[in-house]
Amino acid sequence: MFKLEENVSLKKYNSFGIQVFSKKFFLLTETSQLKKLFKQSQGKSIRVHGGGSNMLLTKNYDGLTLVIGTKGISILSEDEVSVLVEVQAGENWHEFVLWCLKNNYGGVENLALIPGSVGASPIQNIGAYGVELKSVFHSCEVFDIETRCFKTFLKKECDFGYRDSIFKNKRKGMDIITSVCFQLQKAPHNLHVKYGDIQKYLEGKKHSIQEVAEAVISIRKSKLPDPKEIGNGGSFFKNPVLKKEHFNRLFKKYSDLPHYPNPDSTIKIPAGWLIEKMGFKGIREGDAGVHSKQALVLVNYANATGIEILALAEKIQKMAKKEFDITLEIEVNIL
Repeated sequence: MFKLEENVSLKKYNSFGIQVFSKKFFLLTETSQLKKLFKQSQGKSIRVHGGGSNMLLTKNYDGLTLVIGTKGISILSEDEVSVLVEVQAGENWHEFVLWCLKNNYGGVENLALIPGSVGASPIQNIGAYGVELKSVFHSCEVFDIETRCFKTFLKKECDFGYRDSIFKNKRKGMDIITSVCFQLQKAPHNLHVKYGDIQKYLEGKKHSIQEVAEAVISIRKSKLPDPKEIGNGGSFFKNPVLKKEHFNRLFKKYSDLPHYPNPDSTIKIPAGWLIEKMGFKGIREGDAGVHSKQALVLVNYANATGIEILALAEKIQKMAKKEFDITLEIEVNIL
């Protein structure tokens, strides 16, 4: 029998620092505990937390909160050009990136300092500075909640899209990711340094995965608040992807609109630019606000509730629809 904790505060388990409580609570340290846990908890509602960085908690939870705390990194196979690494779901994402840099394995350096756990990374296909998780993803092991069996999803089965995957749509809430396998590069590495900020940082420096990671870390620290200092969940909205006709109408009115063409003729634009253009950057309503350096990040300055932060987000969405005819899609999970 598992001993479940009762009426546990989830404040330290979500990066927004929202004070809500879970009626039951369990910290998973061994994957083998899952079958027994679900057998014991039959009939109870169970909600899974990874690193708590991609969620906004708006109310107390009457069920069981399961926090994934499994640890471990192991090399499964390697050859002259690459290495296949399995990482347990409870590992911190940035700590895993640092492990890769230490071992000179390339592919994740552009994803440095993204908050959250390894297990959560495939769910929204995390991405930054021209790189998405799918570029290094090989497979993941999951626990199927309905069948209570473990199975493997290969890359082609995950339906990866922009900040999207099968685990966020068709199989949302049906699986618990227990480990992820990554195909990483050995030197010489294929570097992604086309983003302007990275190019600027690397001027006069050696181009290596370590230097790229340092650039990304420096840029992120200069623009994004540390959740340990100001509660936040990183990027709150997805960057909109527009049809060419829609973009052309906006560009005629806003010639300074940053834009990034996609291969399918659609055009991605920065949600942060739109939010700043509407005058929301740095705004504060009580303890809920929009960060002063990055308008894409909503923050909890102290004791904001999830409802208050969501209300601010909805105000931004309403104005974006009115001003730009754009529906800003929320990236974080609202719970």
